[in-house]
Amino acid sequence: MVKGIERPLDLLNQSKGKEIIVQLKTGKQIVGTLVAFDIHINIVMDNAKEMDNGQMTRSYGLAFLRGDTIIFISPSNLK
Repeated sequence: MVKGIERPLDLLNQSKGKEIIVQLKTGKQIVGTLVAFDIHINIVMDNAKEMDNGQMTRSYGLAFLRGDTIIFISPSNLK
């Protein structure tokens, strides 16, 4: 088990203020900084960008994503 992560939302708590990758049911992938989330996995991201094959296709800035549109969320370790 990853240190400090005992429940699923622990990963999101640790990711606040950090860059995450969100895969949507539509097939779109959004990358941005996690600002906030709730128990329904509705999330608010800052500096949100739509990505396609590693290239930015659209910039959204501050964005709200509904939890029921999300397939997965992953911390972005692109450094």
